[in-house]
Amino acid sequence: MAYNDLHEFMTLLEEHGLLKRVITEVDPNLEVTEILDRLMKNNGPAVLFENVKGSDIPILSNVFGSTERMSLALGVEKLDDIADRIEGLIKVEAPRSLWEGIKMLSQLKELSAFLPKRVKTGPCKDVILGGDEVNLDKFPILTCWPKDGGPFITLPLVFTKNPHTGKQNVGMYRLQKFDSRTTGMHWQIHKHGARDYQDVEKDEKLEVAVAIGADPAVVYATTAPLPDGVDEMAFAGFLRNKSVKLVKCETADLYVPAAAEIILEGYVAHGELSTEGAFGDHTGYYSLEDKYPVFHITCITHRKNPVYHATIVGRPPMEDAYLGKATERIFLPMLKMQLPEIIDMNLPVEGVFHNLAIVSIKKRYPAQAKKVMLALWGLGQMMFTKTIIVVDQDINVHNLKEVLWAATTRIDPARDVMIIPNTPTDTLDHASAMPNIGSKMGIDATIKGKDEGFNREWPDVVSMREDIKKLVDEKWTDYGF
Repeated sequence: MAYNDLHEFMTLLEEHGLLKRVITEVDPNLEVTEILDRLMKNNGPAVLFENVKGSDIPILSNVFGSTERMSLALGVEKLDDIADRIEGLIKVEAPRSLWEGIKMLSQLKELSAFLPKRVKTGPCKDVILGGDEVNLDKFPILTCWPKDGGPFITLPLVFTKNPHTGKQNVGMYRLQKFDSRTTGMHWQIHKHGARDYQDVEKDEKLEVAVAIGADPAVVYATTAPLPDGVDEMAFAGFLRNKSVKLVKCETADLYVPAAAEIILEGYVAHGELSTEGAFGDHTGYYSLEDKYPVFHITCITHRKNPVYHATIVGRPPMEDAYLGKATERIFLPMLKMQLPEIIDMNLPVEGVFHNLAIVSIKKRYPAQAKKVMLALWGLGQMMFTKTIIVVDQDINVHNLKEVLWAATTRIDPARDVMIIPNTPTDTLDHASAMPNIGSKMGIDATIKGKDEGFNREWPDVVSMREDIKKLVDEKWTDYGF
């Protein structure tokens, strides 16, 4: 299902009883965070704060904060439905007949229908503010945690264009409000936006546009770990089964979602850095102060009655848990395409996604688990995964009781634990001794055989005969339980 904008999705949530309107005055300084933190950790609803201290713009949050809402956001009954669509695309084989070739052409035509479409104008242009009218103070930007360096825009869709290739990209990088016209630009060194910035020549500027509040498929696509060369807005069109409409900015040669709530236009200048942070981050710890580029805002456009879309992060689980789980399910077919022995994968919320991956495989040869670990560490953002546990296909990776059983009964630490030093780490990994570089640990929790040097007999798993299980199932109510 394609939502025309964020408002349409809000209406659907309200119809399903999944959105709560709060009319009591709330303060964007800490109070909103405490409310959201309690709701997010207790399966609470999406929230629209209609009476915000210091602003006449309402705050919307927690729209992705459950499996049900995440599925509704992407227009499916379950997230694996999207994975099935992707799997159908990547399993396409060369045509064996003219008719098969015609069918493949129709499929390619269907994919081309998802490419973004440029339009002349849109709701994000209802109000255009330039010059002295540019003022971030009108927006209810959250100060989330007591030791934060200031207010932060937490769900920004940051659009840039590489100065060499001319290719547009969008990513999600937090923005600390410095004053009414400037923010920090938290481009971590490994991110695409940082690469575009690094390609800017001395004394030049990189144009930037930031969208706040878009339809949910667009927001999700911005966070997705897509391969280089895959357009995020085309991926959003694929998710929503309808092209995303883009409109050109007023002061920048960039195209942004036409139905967005708010657009901030401006630039970052080569070499201009300022202190950004601290920030209460998704790891559950504060990411510390550091130097990041400064985003200068030259123009603001917004809808007539915009909604300020925000989230909070902190010690998990939070709303981002469901965005992460969506990525886990949606991109699993792509992992399987490159590593066909993979059965399933779990990125536990408590492991903040990049600290732990649990993978089950169909094991066919010795040391295959280690091969899978090394391959995963070489795939895109999987390079940030600090720990990988590989188990056999009889283990349900989503049942941590089963995983712990396998990870403690099927390993000999000296043989089955692999440590790799001096590898890239996430910038937010505070535990590594140096920024952006640390170590990896892989645990081979698969059953070992003689071809791996295990010359003892491996005992059978304790389990009941299937006929006895069936008998007890049939008689269960007779037992009086």
